[in-house]
Amino acid sequence: MRVELINTGTELVLGDTVNTNAAWLGQRLAGLGLAVARQTVVPDGAVIAEVLAEAAARADIVVVTGGLGPTNDDITREVTAQLLGLELQESAAVMEHLDAYFRQRGRTVNAATRRQAMVPEGGVVLPNRQGTAPGLYLAAGLGTGRAADCHFFLLPGPPRELKPMMEQEVEPLLCRLVPAAGTRVVRYLKTTGLGESDLVDRIQADLEARADQGLELGYCLGRGDVDVRLAGPAEVVEEAAEWVRQRLGPLVFSEDRRVLEEVVVDLLRERGQWVATAESCTGGLIACRITDVSGASAVLGRGWVTYSNEAKTAELGVPADLISLHGAVSAEVVQAMAEGARQMADADHGLAVTGIAGPTGGTEEKPVGTVFVGLASRGEPVCSAKLFFPGARDRFKLLTSQAALDMLRRRLLGVSLNEI
Repeated sequence: MRVELINTGTELVLGDTVNTNAAWLGQRLAGLGLAVARQTVVPDGAVIAEVLAEAAARADIVVVTGGLGPTNDDITREVTAQLLGLELQESAAVMEHLDAYFRQRGRTVNAATRRQAMVPEGGVVLPNRQGTAPGLYLAAGLGTGRAADCHFFLLPGPPRELKPMMEQEVEPLLCRLVPAAGTRVVRYLKTTGLGESDLVDRIQADLEARADQGLELGYCLGRGDVDVRLAGPAEVVEEAAEWVRQRLGPLVFSEDRRVLEEVVVDLLRERGQWVATAESCTGGLIACRITDVSGASAVLGRGWVTYSNEAKTAELGVPADLISLHGAVSAEVVQAMAEGARQMADADHGLAVTGIAGPTGGTEEKPVGTVFVGLASRGEPVCSAKLFFPGARDRFKLLTSQAALDMLRRRLLGVSLNEI
């Protein structure tokens, strides 16, 4: 079956909002064995009708995101109904949901929002448990014209609404439409600590040799990590995943799409342990990533941003003569920062970083991109690692935070920092 994806929204075309929906939907559909043949991004307004008609003339399934809201340029449901020659009817079930949603917030449904209860005749409402605009499924055979041969899925644009709707409502429908989709699986093994080219060098030859068994291999760069994507028959994928686990060992940190900070928070929470952070060059990014995870308050009590030498001494107790002797960017200082943070917070772990983000400040001995990561754990020797991440400041900060979180993950799992 040919699948096309249409993302609507002026903010997407202007670049004000990054179109993450297209990548995410592509991955989900690929996992069902449905490769997206074409992606189209259009602004809000009448052009939506044009691209809907074009896609329906080529595709068996068209997935549309956006344009289901209450404003006058949210016209996806209207133009789809017009394309199929279907009347719009108010859905009592949707109105009940809207009434309950606004009543809980002490408000009433206004005329603009009431538009969201209009459903093309014969359409199936896809409940929106995270917002007000329901999704819609219009099966092939509804309406008239060439477009009536196509299955339409109309989904909300906000990712927090779209993603659960796709997983809970749309994917079961697609599995019924394409029975073979239910026999195919996709597994993502998230890795960190190895660049994409080195990762390919380690695993690609063996996995490519399994292509005749139906295995598909892909890679996806993330926030300092690389996904190894395995797709195909369940038994083949599981055998390949086990081989990757054995080949990469502790480089694989997640198989359920959790990012590194989620894994670290979960490990700390399982052990009933606390971490304190002491950051110089990352400016609080490590603590930010940890607190992006729900439940972080159970594992992070305190954090310091000690950007200046004076702050390192005053806040963390790093001796001034230690900084003078070795420099602020050194193994000795980062270890003192980590132990100082651990003791000040009475935490189980102290995690620290100090480095040169650039573009200025580097020396021949310590060029821009040099960073030291330190970890102090109760009852364990303080350890540190010297790393090098040249490039833009934001990339340097991201990779430094990734390396620090991975150092803590390995300590929590009892894995050697050098075991790759």
